[in-house]
Amino acid sequence: MTESKASRAREAAGRTVRNVAQMWETRTALVKQEMAAESAANDAKTARLRALRLEKEAEEAEAARIAALNAPPAPVKKRVKRIG
Repeated sequence: MTESKASRAREAAGRTVRNVAQMWETRTALVKQEMAAESAANDAKTARLRALRLEKEAEEAEAARIAALNAPPAPVKKRVKRIG
């Protein structure tokens, strides 16, 4: 079978379109994968920072509780009678 020049051109054009579509799909998949990895890294960082913040707040609350227990009682204010 002999192929005509026109049929070879159509076939080449079809391959080019398929190649472009395949490259686009590959790049799209790669971008989605990179975005997912970036999102996972941000989630991990957020979780770590949240844990540190909660730990610090717990330590500060404990220190405040101990300070309140060790603090001397507030002085009792004497009432002053005013004449007048």
